[in-house]
Amino acid sequence: MTLLDQLNWRYATKKMDPSKAVPAEKVDAIIDATLLAPTSSGTQPFELIVVTNPEVRAELQVAASNQAQLTDGSHLLVFAAWDDYTDERIDAVAQLNVEVRGENPMIDAYYGNLKAMYVPRDAEVNYAHAARQAYIALGVAMVAAAEQEVDATPMEGFDPDEVDRILGLRERGLRSVVLLPLGYRDPSGDWLLPMPKVRKSRDAMVTVVD
Repeated sequence: MTLLDQLNWRYATKKMDPSKAVPAEKVDAIIDATLLAPTSSGTQPFELIVVTNPEVRAELQVAASNQAQLTDGSHLLVFAAWDDYTDERIDAVAQLNVEVRGENPMIDAYYGNLKAMYVPRDAEVNYAHAARQAYIALGVAMVAAAEQEVDATPMEGFDPDEVDRILGLRERGLRSVVLLPLGYRDPSGDWLLPMPKVRKSRDAMVTVVD
């Protein structure tokens, strides 16, 4: 399939088949693609929590309005953003650049300027910025899942405070942003599957400035 074929194939799966688990190699491919997603200044200000434990997923399901995909799917990806930008976090990004690319005065200057801009800001502003970077990665994860012919359903309908509590995220300086269950569609139980994809026309969505 072409990329457009794969994107037409995917949809927000409402019913997953609990008897079918996503193979480890497919999950790894989705994770690897997610980690290659672009982020502002290469900071990657989020972490990916991969939940396979059935009991934990059942607990998270309650915090997500009992949406069945959390337990019918075999894997749950939780995108958790940094709760703030700090000197230490940005310094770690700069050090990683040095380790991979070698010493360069431009690296120190660039991330020094970044600290001067980001660290003094309100923590809520910084969390919102980090969360937007996590959403970029979410998009890549969904495309990667389609490429692997794995179903994925992005979810914002959950209690973030409860998800944070269950996974111990606040203690790690993280806040849950969005959930992505992975699994395989159940053709016999998903009312959405037979319906055609609905998207606005190109004319309605795209403005070309020549």
